[in-house]
Amino acid sequence: MAITNSPAMIVAVALAALFMFSVASVTASDGPFILAHKKVSLTKLSSSTERVSVSIDIYNRGSKTAYDVTLEDSSWDQEIFYFVTGNTSKSWEKLDVGSVVSHSFELESRVKTTYYGAPALITYHVASKPKLQIAYSTPIIPLAILSEKVVESKLVLAKSLWGKYGSHVCVVTIVVLFANAIATPSKLSGKKRH
Repeated sequence: MAITNSPAMIVAVALAALFMFSVASVTASDGPFILAHKKVSLTKLSSSTERVSVSIDIYNRGSKTAYDVTLEDSSWDQEIFYFVTGNTSKSWEKLDVGSVVSHSFELESRVKTTYYGAPALITYHVASKPKLQIAYSTPIIPLAILSEKVVESKLVLAKSLWGKYGSHVCVVTIVVLFANAIATPSKLSGKKRH
């Protein structure tokens, strides 16, 4: 039997794939759906010390409660960072449907570097499954620890803005001038009418 690439066959295969994907997504959503967002902010305390504030929000967007929820964020190198407040792990008995929990801690660093942190690990149990479930937080952008903040000159900023929005400004100006020319009668045409 030869396989043909007729449009009807392609549509049938696409519909079958779409049906399988929708069945898989409905089956997968029958339980907790854990989302975690990791946020980091830097505060320079002195020329040789910078504080790193970390906050992790964990959401349950699924249809069932997650039990024995554990957060572990062990991506912070102890040679670069030392703890000020809090710790990198936290546990909750359960995370109900539609709820959110948060955990935060602070570190300090005296090492000038660019640091690439990994996502935090979240583990939890589902009542219907004996196997431990795993989720990860969002990653963080690279942190420039103790870097000098470069202040852009006004000319460089103006060039950057003109490069991004210059064509838009030109089009809007042309449209405004055209609308103004149409809306206001010219002086020459006014003299001819008299």
